[in-house]
Amino acid sequence: MARRVVVTGLGILSPNGNSVKEAWENTKNGVNGIGPLTKAGAEGLPVHFAGELKNLDVLDHLEKKEARRLDEYAQFGVIAGDQAMADAGFEIGKEIPYDPYRFGVLVGSGIGGLDTMEKEVTKLNEKGFKRVNPLLIPMMIGNMASGQLAIKHKLHGYNTTITTACASGTHSIGDAYRLIRDGYMDAMLAGGSESPIKMLAISGFLGLHAVTTTDRLDRASIPFDAERSGFVIAEGAGVIVLEEYEAAKKRGARIYAEIGGYGATSDAYHMTAPEPSGAALAKAMQFALDEAHLKPSEVSYINAHGTSTELNDKTETMSIKSVFGEEAYKVAISSTKSMTGHALGAVGGMEAVYTVKAVEEGFIPPTINYKVPDPECDLDCTPNTGKKANIQVALSNSLGFGGHNAVLLFKKAE
Repeated sequence: MARRVVVTGLGILSPNGNSVKEAWENTKNGVNGIGPLTKAGAEGLPVHFAGELKNLDVLDHLEKKEARRLDEYAQFGVIAGDQAMADAGFEIGKEIPYDPYRFGVLVGSGIGGLDTMEKEVTKLNEKGFKRVNPLLIPMMIGNMASGQLAIKHKLHGYNTTITTACASGTHSIGDAYRLIRDGYMDAMLAGGSESPIKMLAISGFLGLHAVTTTDRLDRASIPFDAERSGFVIAEGAGVIVLEEYEAAKKRGARIYAEIGGYGATSDAYHMTAPEPSGAALAKAMQFALDEAHLKPSEVSYINAHGTSTELNDKTETMSIKSVFGEEAYKVAISSTKSMTGHALGAVGGMEAVYTVKAVEEGFIPPTINYKVPDPECDLDCTPNTGKKANIQVALSNSLGFGGHNAVLLFKKAE
């Protein structure tokens, strides 16, 4: 028998804030966390803006030795994971009320230790192999956020990492949900982390014509707007604690929301472009609804992938119409990437936090800087101003290069 799975802890590092409270309040109020690109040796790059974390001193959160041994992406993931565990009531150094072999970790990353790779390749070329950091390998690999969180919190259960580009965080939470639902685990720490604001990554995305080169901040990340010209690269992490419902209730945990469904499909079409009809994303949404035994008319809000690229926003709109029919014009949609930019493998975790908070508080965050309607993106994208709503059910969509689609369905906590 399928078990119920609930969200009991939230953690986030976002361009909109370094805590759930700060990031959510800014997102509700339409505060733009995107600003001038200052990292990655920005001089000479035709990219002007990024979603950078602000006022973050990792040594305020991690011991110096721990921080020194982790790439930036893993630092972000561990900090967000620590937040989520504390929010769920689990203290470092204290025994958890679970068999530790049934409490796992699944934190994804689309790229992994890019900061370390860039620095060490430069060192190798300039100074030779003997000067390469002996911790290069453990710092570079993409599973170390999961590994370090397990070490730190003494979690001996299922521990792995998913890399599905920009769907990594959402796949991680979805797979963690199924591990609990199907009885393999009782609790999971899951989400995504990324630190991609580097010269190499930006150069690669420029080559794909995927990032915007506009010099106007109010026209940079503009999902569903007819003048959209590419995404804004960002960094951060979003990690949540999932628990089996009865166990969470027994220990008196605060329950933010319930995960009622999860859908995952493949476009099987192209390395970088979404399949034009959006059929596979539509099927992922339908799978999530079917798993929850819900109809499209019962969904109040969709946190869209909404990257501000020409192909994604048009295709995602078509997918929603395919599943929802006329109901598509009644459901509220927004892209929080308009305020945070696109944090690649981390963004599914970050947007899961925003979607859970939307359900918990009954508030739909806006899509900011929306000015020019696009007839091909004609759904209600909650332009510029958020709004209160009775949200019983919400979806969070993620798409990744390689044709990966992942959809989470969150329900109001009973």
